[in-house]
Amino acid sequence: MQHSPSGLSVPGPSRRTLLRGIGGAAALGASIPLLSACAGSAGAGDSKTVTLGSNASDAVPKKAFADIYAAFKKKSGITVAVNTKDHNTFQEQINSYLQGTPDDVFHWFAGYRMQFFAAKKLATPIDDVWQTIGGNFPDAMKALSKGEDGKYYFVPLYTYPWAIFYRKSVFQQHGYQVPTSWSQFVALCKQMKKDGLIPIAFGDKDAWPALGTFDQINFRTNGYDFHVELMAGKASWTDAKVRKAFDNWAEILPYHQDGAVGRTWQNAAQTLVSKKAGMYLLGTFVAQQFTNKADLDDLDFFAFPEIDPTYGQDTVEAPTDGFMVSKAPKNHAGVVKLLEFLGTPEAEQIYLKADPSVVAASTKADTSSYTAIQKRAYTMITGAKHLTQYMDRDSRPDFTSTVMQPAMQTFIRDPKGIDSLLSSIERQKKTIFAAS
Repeated sequence: MQHSPSGLSVPGPSRRTLLRGIGGAAALGASIPLLSACAGSAGAGDSKTVTLGSNASDAVPKKAFADIYAAFKKKSGITVAVNTKDHNTFQEQINSYLQGTPDDVFHWFAGYRMQFFAAKKLATPIDDVWQTIGGNFPDAMKALSKGEDGKYYFVPLYTYPWAIFYRKSVFQQHGYQVPTSWSQFVALCKQMKKDGLIPIAFGDKDAWPALGTFDQINFRTNGYDFHVELMAGKASWTDAKVRKAFDNWAEILPYHQDGAVGRTWQNAAQTLVSKKAGMYLLGTFVAQQFTNKADLDDLDFFAFPEIDPTYGQDTVEAPTDGFMVSKAPKNHAGVVKLLEFLGTPEAEQIYLKADPSVVAASTKADTSSYTAIQKRAYTMITGAKHLTQYMDRDSRPDFTSTVMQPAMQTFIRDPKGIDSLLSSIERQKKTIFAAS
C-alpha cells in the first residue's frame, strides 16, 4: 500500500507537466517511462488470464494481493497477470494509462476519483458483479461504489482511518495525556519539544501527506459540510474560513519535523518507531512500518483533537481502496469472476491476514482476529458522524495533483506567504473546475 491517497511526484518534469488535465490533455514527454498495460501480456485476451494494473508496490500489500490472486487461481483456474508500478508513478499517470491500452482491472479509490473516471467513460460499469456481491456490503459502501449515473464501478476491499499515532510507552514515560482539544494538543507539542522529542513526525516528499493534515484541520475548524463544498470547487480558497484553517496549521507547524518536503512518509514513520518523535498524523497503514511485534503492540492512536466545539471530533477521514474495470477489458467473463471473488469476505480475510493495518469493507468479514489497532480503527469509523475520503479523492484529481500538492509544499516552506498562495489556488481552481 502505500495506502497513499494521492498522486505523487516522480523524477523528470514537474507534476504540472505530468498531469495537465484529467479531461484528456495529459500528454507526457517521450522520455518519461509510461504506465501501460503488461507489455505484451502473456495471454492478454485469453479466457484463462485477467490482466491487472497494480499500485501496490510496497512489500506488505504486494504480498497480500498476491495471496488473493493465488487463491482465486486455485478456485477458478484463471491467472491474474499483475502489472505492478511504483505507487507514485501509477497515480501520476493514471489518466494517460486509462486512455491508452490499460489492463483489464486496476487498483483505485472510492469517492470522487472513481466517479470522475466513470463519468469520462474510462471505466466499465459492474452492476452484474454487484448483483452477486451486494449482500456482503453495508449501504455506505454501496454508495461509495457508485458513479454519478447510479451504476456500480467499484469493488471495495478495505478501509482505514487517519488519526494521530503515538507510542504508549513514550506517553507513560513522560506522563503525557491524550489531548482532545486544540489547546491541549498545542500544549502537548510544546512539552514534547522541551522533552527533546520531535512533537510531530512529518514527511511530505511525495506531496500527499500534507493534504491529509489540511483536511483534519479544515473539518475540525470549519466542519464537514465546508470540507465538501471546498473540495467540490464550490467554496472559495480565499474564504476567511480557509485562512483560519491555515492559521491553525501555522500555529503547530513549528512542531512538525524539519525538512518534511525531502522526507518520505516511511522515513517519518521510522522516527516514531525509534521513539524520536512523539506523534504522527497518518492513516493506520503506518503500522506497516512497525515490523517488530513489541513495537507494534506499543502503537496506539487518537482522533485529531477538537478545534471548534460546533464540530467536535465528528468527522473521520476513512479512505476506501478497491478495484475498477477499464473501458474495454479483453476478458470480460474472467473480470466478472475475479471481481465477484474480490467482493467476498474470503478475499478480504486473505488480504487482512497479510496486512493487518486496515479493516475490511464488508460487514461479513470475520473480525475475530483483528489486532488492537484494527479494533480501534473499526470503532472510530463506525462511530463517526461523517466520513471523508481524503482531499484528492473528494476533489478533482487534476486539481489536487497540479495545484494543491505543490501549494501545500509551498506553505510548509513559507507559511507567511499564505494570502498570495490562497489567491493563486483560487485562480487555478476556477480554471480547472470550469473545464469539462
